[in-house]
Formats: sequence, structure tokens, C-alpha cells
Amino acid sequence: MLTRRALVWSALAGALELALPARVRASLFSGALVSEVSVANGARPFAGDGPLLTTVSPGGARGRDRAVVAFKLARPATVQLDVVDHNALVTDLRGVENPALTVATERQALPAGVHELAWVPAAGLAPASYMLMLTVTDAHGTHPLGRVGVARVLGLDAAFAKRSYAPGDTATLVVAADATELTVQVFRSGGETVPTYSNDLLNGVAVGEPGPVPWAANVDHPAPITVSIGPDWPSGVYYVQLTAGDLVGYAPFVVRPASPQQRVAVVVPTNTWGAYNFYDRNGDGYGDSWYVGWRTHTVDLTRPNLHRGVPYKYRSYDLAFLRWLAQTGKTVDFYADDDLGSFATGDDLRAAYDLVVFPGHSEYVTSQAYTVVERYRDLGGNLMFLSANNFFRRVDPHGDTLQLIDLWRNLGRPEAGLCGVQYCGSDRGQHQAPFVVTADGAASWAFAGTGLSEGSSFGRYGIEVDARAAATPDGAVVLAQIPNALGNPNLTAEMTYYETDAGARVFSAGALNFGGQLLLWPETTQLVANVWSRLTEKA
Repeated sequence: MLTRRALVWSALAGALELALPARVRASLFSGALVSEVSVANGARPFAGDGPLLTTVSPGGARGRDRAVVAFKLARPATVQLDVVDHNALVTDLRGVENPALTVATERQALPAGVHELAWVPAAGLAPASYMLMLTVTDAHGTHPLGRVGVARVLGLDAAFAKRSYAPGDTATLVVAADATELTVQVFRSGGETVPTYSNDLLNGVAVGEPGPVPWAANVDHPAPITVSIGPDWPSGVYYVQLTAGDLVGYAPFVVRPASPQQRVAVVVPTNTWGAYNFYDRNGDGYGDSWYVGWRTHTVDLTRPNLHRGVPYKYRSYDLAFLRWLAQTGKTVDFYADDDLGSFATGDDLRAAYDLVVFPGHSEYVTSQAYTVVERYRDLGGNLMFLSANNFFRRVDPHGDTLQLIDLWRNLGRPEAGLCGVQYCGSDRGQHQAPFVVTADGAASWAFAGTGLSEGSSFGRYGIEVDARAAATPDGAVVLAQIPNALGNPNLTAEMTYYETDAGARVFSAGALNFGGQLLLWPETTQLVANVWSRLTEKA
């Protein structure tokens, strides 16, 4: 029996048809210049396929190697088919969108009658959904019909039903794949000795042997695989690797402790992974994220990730800290964002941990999690933020989905009151620059052994940056800063540290890719080691 997450595919065709603009539906089906439009794959449908959605799986078991657009012309015309990628159409806070990417074009002069235009995806094209756009030119002019269908290029699309599991649990992995057999193996991320050079690749240390999974009965629909979590697996970030022929897919998950074991907790930014996941489950051609043109305010955390299943910018933002932990022999408890919110109170979190680390981009926080962490800090718990733009937006959980609510600062809880700094700018990495040690930083324990002094610079950072604000706790010290941050002479990024009367110690890096470049710069590596020692030593 399929899970609810697998069965959701069956609603795709109807959702797509409703999503088409009224003017396009009218022009398609009213008997005008173009009518009787449909899409297919030349073989047989996959679950959820319909007249306006087709699944293509080059090299798959069923020969779904092309997307075919069928239509009827009322009179002679030149018809152009454009295949467009809208999945990563990210809108920034200013409403500026990245342009869509046209991946293929077919153009033919045709007589009146019934015709087909076909698109055969290029070898190596990333699995995703692609819009099929028609433009018709006749003696009366050019008529852009826009999106007439969607082609879903299927890879090994897989995702776990939950973000984390405890040792001994049985996990459910839902897979969509057009293959007769899969090979499945579990790995732990961070302890590998080989470098990772791209954001669609995961390397790790194997946990057990690879195992074959017969899949011939499931080539037309998603189906679940059970994965047993070993009773002695240490807490960490893990992933399943799936292979079938030349195809590779990944599905990450967190192994949390059954109960607190260490005195340091690391929170993996799974909410942010969900928000920046542009996988198009509803089949309308747009990635299902509020960053894709702000077309939605919810994200489904059970979707596979694009980029062969690798979370957005995992190699750039998350991996280096895991590698550093492994290389320095540090043992910690890992949690997904969901798990942090499961602590009933900050008192419970404080009783369990002396330090809570947010190594990645922890932008999306529930009310429960914010309250728990704030109370934890007020009780003397230490916090370490190795990225920027943390605790920026409130999200409300509804089962497996997150609903975007508002900025925490607009809701009377500015993140600077907790983190010490707050988000102040982004340019998607166009301008990056070194941190410069301040006078306060030069005299600080933080830079011991780095060889840095006042005015020294290190690294290259940016993308998104933080700075102090009115809510910043009194006594916060600026350890280093990036003048003219993001190429803006009026913007200075700040790395800060503060202590509270209750004994809490809070460090914030102030740049989005600080933790992601932890191993690139020896000064940064030593700085993080110094901060770690400070925040884990007994008061």
C-alpha cells in the first residue's frame, strides 16, 4: 500500500489544469487557432500524469524518452515549442527574480491539421519539471500561448517521511523511479576523506553494505522503502544513496539521540532546506517554494530535493562544519529543526545542554523553537551561530508542511535580541570581502593563535550579512567586521559576542558562508576552535 506522500502524485494533472491562466485555457480549447492541446511521453503515463502533465525518464524501463505536445491548427502557422526551467526562479526580498532558463527550442512551419512537436531531453539534464511553452505565428501575427503543459524529467526522486529518526527506528523512504532495480546504501556525512566539489553530490562513510531493491513493480508510481536505523548508530547527518544504471539519487536524514547524550547539541537547518527546495510536486512547472515568485506561502517538508536529492547549497553551507567535527574528534548530539521544537521548555533544553550550535542558515523558526531557545539562553545556555540571517522568519508547522507567517522583528521579537545581530543585506554572493579584526577583537581570546591583530583581515565572506540593531544586548562586542559589505559603502557586517548576567555566551558569525568556508582559511578554523572552547568551558 502506498503512503499518503506517494499518493499525492495522483492529483497533479487536475492541479495543473486549474493553474493555467483562463485566457490560455480558452485559447487552447475553444476551437480557435490552436485547439486539442495535450502532452504525453510516447510510452505510458506515470502516476499523476494527465493531458497537461507528462513524465519523461530517458533510459528508463518504460521508454519514456520524450515529451510530445499534440495540437490542432485551424490554419497554417509556424509553431515554436520552448522548454523552460522555472524551478529555481528565486525572488529576493526586493522582488527581483532570476530569469527563467530556456533549455530547448523546436520551431516548425505547419499546415492546418493535427500535429506533434517532441522534446527529447539532452543527456545529463537535471531531473526536474519543465514548462512546455507554445508560440504560434500566422498571417495575423504572433500569438504566445504560454504554458501548455509540463514535462517532469524523473530521476531517482526520494525523500524520507520525517526529517529525523532515533536509533532503532524504522524509517520510510518514498521513491519515484523508472527502473527495474535500485541499489540502496546508507552513509554518514562528514567523516569522509574525499573532497566534495559540487552541490549535487554527497560523500560519506558507508554504514552497512549496498543492497538491491527490486523495482519493476513500481516503475509507474512512487512506492515506499523501509530503512532500518541501526540501534548503535551515532547521532549525525546521514543519507541514503540510490543508484540505477547511470542514475544517482540521495535522500538525507538526521539520526537524533534517543535521549540527550552529550553536552553539545547541533541543530541541522532542515526548515531552511525545505524553504529552499524548489522541487515541483504539484506539477505546475514552478518549484513549490515561496522563493519561486512568492506563489505560495507553504512548503512541504516531505518532497525530494532537486539537485539529485541534495539539500540546497549543502556543500557550500553545511558540509564543512560536519567535516570539522569529524576531523577534531568532537562528539555532539544532532537534531533536525523539528526536534528542537519538541523540547517542552527551555528549561529542558538547558538541563540537557551547555551549548547549542546552529551551524547553517537557520532562517525559519517556529514559535515553540524560538521560545525554547530564548528561555535556554536566559537560563545561561550558550549559543553559537556560524551563518547569518538566523531566526529571521516565523513559520508555523501544520503536519508535514510549514506556513510562512512574517519576519520575527515585525512580530515584536527581533532576532538581534537573541543572536546579537540580525539580517541587514544580501546580494547572492556578487561581492565578497574579508573580515577585518577590530580593536575589541584584537584583544580577545577569540583570535588567540590565529596570528591576527587589529586591522588584520581573513577569509572572503558575504552573500547575506548581519549587523547589530537596537535590540542587540548591552555589552555585545564586535570581534570583526566587513566594511563596505556587499559592495555597499553604507553597510558593515559584524561578527559579535556577548554574555549575559545569567552566564550565557553567544557568538554570531555575521556572514552566511562563514561556517561553510570553515576549512578554507586556517585563521577561521582556529577562531572557531577558540569560540568552541570558550562556549564549552565551565563558568
